[in-house]
Amino acid sequence: MSTPRWGMLGGMKLRLLVAVSAAALTLTACSSSSDGGTKEPAKPDASKGTAKKLVEISPLTGRALPNGRPANPVFVVKVENTEGGAPQYGLNKADMVMEELVEGGLTRLAAFYYSNLPSKIGHVRSLRDTDIGIASPVGGQVVASGGAAGTYKRVQRAGVKVFSEDAGSPGFSSDPLKVRPYNRLIDLKTVAKKAKATKILGPYLPWTPVNSSTKTPAAGATNPAPPLQRKARRANVRFSNSTATSWKLAGSTWQRTNGHAAAGQDFKANTMIVMFCRVGDAGYTDPAGNPVPETKFEGKGRALVFHGSTVTEVVWHKPSLDEAITFATKAGEPYTIHPGKVFFELVPKGDGKVALG
Repeated sequence: MSTPRWGMLGGMKLRLLVAVSAAALTLTACSSSSDGGTKEPAKPDASKGTAKKLVEISPLTGRALPNGRPANPVFVVKVENTEGGAPQYGLNKADMVMEELVEGGLTRLAAFYYSNLPSKIGHVRSLRDTDIGIASPVGGQVVASGGAAGTYKRVQRAGVKVFSEDAGSPGFSSDPLKVRPYNRLIDLKTVAKKAKATKILGPYLPWTPVNSSTKTPAAGATNPAPPLQRKARRANVRFSNSTATSWKLAGSTWQRTNGHAAAGQDFKANTMIVMFCRVGDAGYTDPAGNPVPETKFEGKGRALVFHGSTVTEVVWHKPSLDEAITFATKAGEPYTIHPGKVFFELVPKGDGKVALG
């Protein structure tokens, strides 16, 4: 991790990586001639310079998009995250994943797809109010099996497009090996034919520039103190008494050890981020009578960033539901995230816990 001193990305316009290498151009100095005049300065020869084309950066991974942005919008697919919905399909093709609390102390995934549109993702479940703050920063369009009437209205009022099976959206099918509500599959290629690309104002995260040479201040230096860091190769992220996600560092990626993905289809995170968030009451109950929680995905709070074997404690900031996330050290220094695939754990503040190993 690095903590560069350039300003935080307030409005966060999506930056382009520019790689330009130009040959040195020598201008001929003015000299006197026999008639007392001067020679015209030599003009630069454009043929002596070379320039590589501009390369756009993915708002979800910070990695280069050599072919430019996809024509499709960012899709956020709601995926069941219990044994009842196993196996999960298509997570390995996601650009980013978030785990959020739902009723009964269980969790659900919000998987972001932009660079790849799998033809089989599942099993798809319903949307929640929290999805407004999850999808909005990149104009994400939510794909869900359905949703409570009040939630659906709030999401629509927030300007978030929803592709819902309950509303007749295309691309849904049934898994013959499962039963409702755990058998819904989605073909994003079919959904994309009906979707219009939405404007992406900036990156989802403050990405560390690829060629950045900025380093974390050394301990004891006169600069602001470096962020608090620890070492770990395993982690247990607890959402409730009934749900915890276990992780291990496998090579250079963090991977779930108790996930529900089909073989070879789980998400491998270059960075895993635990964010402690306030949780409120969504104002309704599920069919079993359980109150539905709402993770307040705005404001600020404590966060742990797992990258390699290093765990860094920082503070996350998200001023509003439609703004992106930024990070800072305890000393207030901007903190950036290495480009790559990121998994977010939106853990309840107070009730959530993280154990390192």
